[in-house]
Amino acid sequence: MKIAVAGIGYVGLSLAVLLAQRNPVTALDILPEKAAAVNAGRSPIGDDGIRRFFSEKRLLLTATTDPVKAFSGADWVIVAAPTDYDPDRHFFNTSAVEQVLIQAKRYAPEAVCVIKSTVPVGYTAEVRSRLGLTRLLFSPEFLREGRALSDNLSPSRIIVGTDPADPALQADASAFASLLLEGAEKKDVPVLLMSYPEAEAVKLFANTYLAMRVAYFNELDTYAEMKGMDARRIIEGVGLDPRIGTHYNNPSFGYGGYCLPKDSRQLLANFDGVPQNMIRAVVEGNRTRKEFIADRLLAKAAARRADPQKRVVIGIFRLTMKSGSDNFRSSAVQDVIGILQKKGAEVIVYEPTLPDGSTVFGCRVVNDPAAFRKLSDVIAANRYDASLEDVKSKVYTRDLFRRD
Repeated sequence: MKIAVAGIGYVGLSLAVLLAQRNPVTALDILPEKAAAVNAGRSPIGDDGIRRFFSEKRLLLTATTDPVKAFSGADWVIVAAPTDYDPDRHFFNTSAVEQVLIQAKRYAPEAVCVIKSTVPVGYTAEVRSRLGLTRLLFSPEFLREGRALSDNLSPSRIIVGTDPADPALQADASAFASLLLEGAEKKDVPVLLMSYPEAEAVKLFANTYLAMRVAYFNELDTYAEMKGMDARRIIEGVGLDPRIGTHYNNPSFGYGGYCLPKDSRQLLANFDGVPQNMIRAVVEGNRTRKEFIADRLLAKAAARRADPQKRVVIGIFRLTMKSGSDNFRSSAVQDVIGILQKKGAEVIVYEPTLPDGSTVFGCRVVNDPAAFRKLSDVIAANRYDASLEDVKSKVYTRDLFRRD
C-alpha cells in the first residue's frame, strides 16, 4: 500500500509518521528544507512524539518536493495543505488543496484522495464535481499542537466524509478508517462515516465550541479582574460542576493558533442566511478580550513609568500560543501587539526562535534577557515562565493555572 502525504506540517507529518510504521509513505512539501530534514531522520516541526519516532522507530518514510515522485503509483493521496482564512472573501483559501488534487489526478488517477485540510461546509462535494474526482473523501483531524502524533496514536474518534449514494466510495471510507486504526495504539476508537457536509461541519463546530469555551473563561476573568475578585477561585468553583469540568479553562490573552480563529470565522461565514447569535459572539468576544488586555498593559505601564513624558515600552515575552510550542501563527499576542502600537506604545519582543535584533510585526527582537527586562516598563506573558520570577512585579499575565 503506497501512500503520499502532501504537506509536512503538524497534520501531514504526524499522519505520515503514523502510516509509515507499516506502509511506504512519501511526504511532499514545497519547502526543500522540510523534505531534507525528513530524509535525514529529523523532525522539521516541534512535536516530541514525532521526534521520538524518528529516533526510535524504523519508518518507511521519505520526502520530496517533486509531486511526480510523490504521487506516481500511490494508492492513497492525503492532502494536508494549509487553508488560511481570507478575511476579504470570508472563506478559506483552498488554492493549495486544489493544486494538490489536480496534481494527484494527473499523476495518480486511480488513487483515493483524502482531504485532511479544514475546508468550508460544502467544499468537498463541490470540488469533487468540478475536478471530476470520483474517489475523494474528507476526514477532519482533531489534533493538538505539539501533540499531533500522540493524538493520532490515540484518537478521540475517526470521522470520514463520503458520498452515501456511492457504495464504492463508502468502501473506500471504511478502508481509510481501518488504515488509521492500523497505525494507532488505541484500538477502541469510535468510527463515524457520514456525508461530506456533515463531516466538514463536525470540524468547524468542534473547534468553534473550543473557541467559545476559551472566550467564556476569558470573559469570566475580565469580569473578575474589573470587579477586584479572584478569578481563579471563581473558575475552580465553576469547574467543580461535573457538567462543566476543569479542562480548557485557563485564561489567556485570547484564543489563537492554527485552527480556532480561522475555523470560528469560517463557521460564521457558513451561517450566512441562517439565524444565529452565539457564533458571532464567540468571534467578537475574542476581539474584545485582546483590546481589554492591551488596555490593562498600558495602564500598568503608565503606573510604573518614572517619567510621564517617556513613551511606554511594552515587552512581549514569547509570541507562541502555548508553552513548548514553536508556532506563533495567528497567536492572540499578535493582535495585542497591533492594538498597543496603534495606541502609541513601543513594543519589543523576547522570542528566542527569532534572530536577536531582527524585526517582527514592526517590533525589535531583544533576546538578551537582562536588556529585555530593563527596557520593558511592563512584560506581557500570555503563558508565565519561571524565568520571570525576578521581575514578577513587571509581569502582566492571566495565566492563573500555569498550564495551557
